[in-house]
Amino acid sequence: MSATSSPITRKDLDRLAVPAIIAGIAEPVISLVDTAFVGSLGTADLAAVGIASSFFLLVVWTLAQTRSAVLAVVARFYGRDRLDDVKDLVPIAIWMNFLLGFVFFAITNYFAEGIFRMYNAEGEVLSKAVEYYHVRSFGHPMVLATFAMTGAFRGIQNLSWSMWISIVGALVNGALNPVLIFGFGPIAAMGMVGSAWASLFAQVVMFVMAIWIMRNRTPFSFFPKKWKHPQLWNLWRLSGNLFARTIALNTCYYLGNRYATGYGEAYIGAHSIAMQIWLFSAFFIDGYAAAGSVLIGRLNGERNWTDLYRVAWQVVRMSVIIGGALSLLYLIGYPFIGGVFTNDKAVLTLFQAVFWMVIITQPINAVAFAFDGVYKGLGAGKILRNVLLISTAVCFIPVIMGTNHLGWKLFSVWTAFLLWMIARGGLLAVHFEKRYGKRKNAVARTV
Repeated sequence: MSATSSPITRKDLDRLAVPAIIAGIAEPVISLVDTAFVGSLGTADLAAVGIASSFFLLVVWTLAQTRSAVLAVVARFYGRDRLDDVKDLVPIAIWMNFLLGFVFFAITNYFAEGIFRMYNAEGEVLSKAVEYYHVRSFGHPMVLATFAMTGAFRGIQNLSWSMWISIVGALVNGALNPVLIFGFGPIAAMGMVGSAWASLFAQVVMFVMAIWIMRNRTPFSFFPKKWKHPQLWNLWRLSGNLFARTIALNTCYYLGNRYATGYGEAYIGAHSIAMQIWLFSAFFIDGYAAAGSVLIGRLNGERNWTDLYRVAWQVVRMSVIIGGALSLLYLIGYPFIGGVFTNDKAVLTLFQAVFWMVIITQPINAVAFAFDGVYKGLGAGKILRNVLLISTAVCFIPVIMGTNHLGWKLFSVWTAFLLWMIARGGLLAVHFEKRYGKRKNAVARTV
């Protein structure tokens, strides 16, 4: 496999974007399905799964930054037609992720009760959240290893493998959820914890599929010839910057959940629904950004600044269109979406009161997610880290604390998210235009 020097067209971007979107929504779809089925069991179950599954996704997001780092490094070498130089780096990254996932599984599983107490969970909600997470957390090592493998797949410009892995995983989870939650034939009803088992089985299937594809369809092996590699430090450095960035990101999600839980059971139930939809939308929009990061990484390796600038803004425009389309769909479904997750009138009233804020964030989120993908493709983890730290410290934390003091409750949480996303997208857009617009113009003057 080798890179090509032919100009990148919109068709190339769309060809990668469709499987990237499908692949990207696997984990949030699994959490949405869990939330939808569990919501019929009661408000306490809904709140517990909302807290526990959100925490699971946040841990995965925090630790899975190696996927973006692997993508950036592999895509750069792919663009230089030197893929053999990183054949050993990929299995090293996979094993790093697996071991990291195992460590965090052990720590978070053991301290689950203390963790969810920090979310203000108590009583039945706390016990159910711990029960759910004790099962779901076994998936951490497999999910993180799978992410490293799919990062390598994306680096060699193939996103369809990740798509099929995600489709199968989502189907397995969707089929097992009702069976394990409500029982079927000789299988006894497991209630809420059955949803966690369904998610775990889906992650096992996805992990096995990724291993098979890597061994049979890529130049990478599962074990490196040497455990040292000249690009390992760059991988660690990029992963470290992205890790620090995601700590700031998770701080915002944690504070949102903590404040919502503190307002009462109905509030965290409503917030859980809104957040699951928000996360699903984030991964959906991020799929197009992932396609952009694949091509940006290749163009960065080729040092093709003109096409890099053009493709980056094309990714932004299409992401905003996708975000706008999601907003329209949510607006049409406004009276019905909450009822998919719960029949609790108090929860539905609170959800519908703030859902409009989730809707208007979608095109705004799209700008931030698109530039996240661009900068991940560039391997510019330091910029992403600094933007998240600044927007969190200067925008999100003061806004949520100040508006909470004014008694805005859930409106304080979602106002903070809205302004936070505006800050993220704005800072990245200004930086990109200032730096890469100049490079594109410099190339144009020399032609």
